Amino acid sequence: MSEIHYDAHPSMLRIRPFSTPLMIVLLLAGILFAVMGPALIPVPLPEPLDERIVKISGLVVAGLALLQLCIWWLATRSDHLVIRDDELVWTHGLLSKSYTEIKLSSVRTVRLHQSLLQRILNAGDIKIYTSGDDPELIVRGLPNPSLLRELIKRN
Repeated sequence: MSEIHYDAHPSMLRIRPFSTPLMIVLLLAGILFAVMGPALIPVPLPEPLDERIVKISGLVVAGLALLQLCIWWLATRSDHLVIRDDELVWTHGLLSKSYTEIKLSSVRTVRLHQSLLQRILNAGDIKIYTSGDDPELIVRGLPNPSLLRELIKRN
C-alpha cells in the first residue's frame, strides 16, 4: 500500500465560520435558560408566562441548536480526502458511500480559492480538473489547502 501524504475531512468551523459559533452560543443560552429560567430575565414576566414556559423554550432552543450542530458535524464526517503517492481518493457518504479516485498523473489543473476569512482559518476550496472544462472534483473547507495543492501538483 502506498504512503498517505494527506488525510483530512472538511472542517465544520472552516466551512461555516459564523454559523457554527452562533449555534454554540444558542446551545449554551438555551441550556442556561432551561436551568436558570426566569432568573435571567431582568423584568417581571406577565402572568401567563410562568417559569415552565421559559424553561421549555430554553430546552427547545438548545435542542434545535444541538440538532443543527450534529447535522453539520455528520456532513463534514461524511466527506474524506486522502492523497497517496499516485492517487487522490475522495469518499462521500455515511450509510451509502461514493468514491472518486483520480490518478495524480491525470490531474491537469488545481484551483485553490480562499476568501479572507478562509486564509485566516487556513482553509480553502479546491477544484481539480482532469480533462474537459468542468472540474472533476470540488471540495470545500479543507484544512491546509496550499499543502494539498502542492502535493497534487508535485506528481
